[in-house]
Amino acid sequence: MSRSIILVLHPSRPEAHRLATEVVQELAKAEISVWSSSEVEIPGVERKSTDEIQGSIRKHELVLVLGGDGTILRGAEIAHGSDIPVLGINLGHVGFLAEIKKPSVSHLVSAIKNRSYKFEKRMTLTYKVIRRDSVVAEGWALNEVTVERNTEAMIELLVQVDHRPLSRWGCDGVICATPTGSTAYAFSAGGPVVWPDVEALVLLPLAAHALFSDPMVVSPDSEIAIDVESEIGVLSADGLRKFQIIEGDRVLLTSEKSFVSLAHLEDVAFTDRLVAKFKLPVDGWRGE
Repeated sequence: MSRSIILVLHPSRPEAHRLATEVVQELAKAEISVWSSSEVEIPGVERKSTDEIQGSIRKHELVLVLGGDGTILRGAEIAHGSDIPVLGINLGHVGFLAEIKKPSVSHLVSAIKNRSYKFEKRMTLTYKVIRRDSVVAEGWALNEVTVERNTEAMIELLVQVDHRPLSRWGCDGVICATPTGSTAYAFSAGGPVVWPDVEALVLLPLAAHALFSDPMVVSPDSEIAIDVESEIGVLSADGLRKFQIIEGDRVLLTSEKSFVSLAHLEDVAFTDRLVAKFKLPVDGWRGE
């Protein structure tokens, strides 16, 4: 049976293009074909449209991403709804979704040939926008969904949890993040770091004019509703999928039943990722 993988590249990193060229050449020797919708031409890669790739996603065994965490989100978008794992090779700053250290070409190709990965499942978030009793937009996110202003004025939002009112905020917006997203936008806005295997949602108002505007950790079984009380705003899912919202819209947020599967070449503890990312002071630790 023929084998194939999908390649997702950072579009403007020459290092990603060089690594892709080497990897594709070595995979061809093992009769593993490579598909990509990237505009970057890599010798030996079968160029397909994004629709073609997503329509045949279950025929492939892996999504290989060469880039940073942002590029991995694009890879997750392709793999979403399937059990196909996403393997990210970080070529920039240390991230939370990719390998901490860039592997050699031989190590990477050997792992793909032998399917020698470590797997972890990451929970996702789903959203719906209700307008006059009709669903006008819906989708999902691996990191976060934000409801934000897109004018100079604050946006007025009434937030509810499990059909009970929580607070009305005049603010820059509200973030709802998964544990994966807790180290992304939500973290930069002052939210807590949540370990990936903790099933929870982070709810965080942005620059709210209120006595209470602290980040909250919410049950993954809860339903969060955000009523838009300003003229206009924008919903953003992972910064990739955007939808303009208007006064009277209701945004419903819940954890999704499906997961995104991340593959890793090395079994690295999340604690070690935090230490590497932020260069935390652990010198002198007496453990093993």
